[in-house]
Amino acid sequence: MNTSMGALSSNLKMSGRVVAAMDAVSLPIRPSHGDCRLTNFGPRLRPIFRLVLAMAILAATLADPAHAQGSPLYLVTYISVMPNAVVSGATMLERYRDASRKEAGNQRLDVLHETTRPNRFVILEVWKDEAGFMSHDKAASTLHFRDELEKIQIAPRDERVSSGIYGRPVKGGDRPGTIYVLTHVDVFPQYEVDCLSLLDAMSIDTSQDDGNIGYEVLPEADHPNHFTVIEEWTTTRSRDAHLMAAHTRAFRERLLPMEGALYDARLYNELD
Repeated sequence: MNTSMGALSSNLKMSGRVVAAMDAVSLPIRPSHGDCRLTNFGPRLRPIFRLVLAMAILAATLADPAHAQGSPLYLVTYISVMPNAVVSGATMLERYRDASRKEAGNQRLDVLHETTRPNRFVILEVWKDEAGFMSHDKAASTLHFRDELEKIQIAPRDERVSSGIYGRPVKGGDRPGTIYVLTHVDVFPQYEVDCLSLLDAMSIDTSQDDGNIGYEVLPEADHPNHFTVIEEWTTTRSRDAHLMAAHTRAFRERLLPMEGALYDARLYNELD
């Protein structure tokens, strides 16, 4: 789903109202350890269920509630395993990837391996809709994967959930040699629309750089001023040339006064 600049800006403003409504039922702003607590309801819930609640509230405010229910779900999950469990962790993630790709409703599931810190991985997922993800979430293979992962992880899974995408999306799948760059962009809330404007211009400029395969921007569902940027490059040399390009340096200079946290870019290869 390729969202227009105006539409996504509108959605970001709307999502802020949804977060406010959710806070009214005692939902915390920042979930702890990858989940959140509904203090009025008791059980601990992962961010995906926070998103489902957000979508339900949003649907009640829209003229077409079916739109919210039928939107794809995007998940970026960061995983860190013990240094002595890198090989077993990679094998486990490969099995999870292969099984999940066969499920109804899955549109993309790639596993990435960080190049400089080999005990860190990322899962990129796209599900057709909420129902498709919920079915996956309860599948025996998913539950088994999570149980086994808990034995070797050094921190809980960090899930970043989005219900929209902007930029130039690419289809998942095997592309040997592709260089992935995942960047967390965090700006102060008053700059979320300005940041999106910068990312919009950056996506256009980057798509014209030699060697660029994709540039995706995922605003977080419950923190619309936080963005995950996913870049894909054919070679390290093409990515290095992009870093030195005038438009990239201008982007970083304009973004800096808006930043609420360190600009965090990490390099990955796709797990074989």
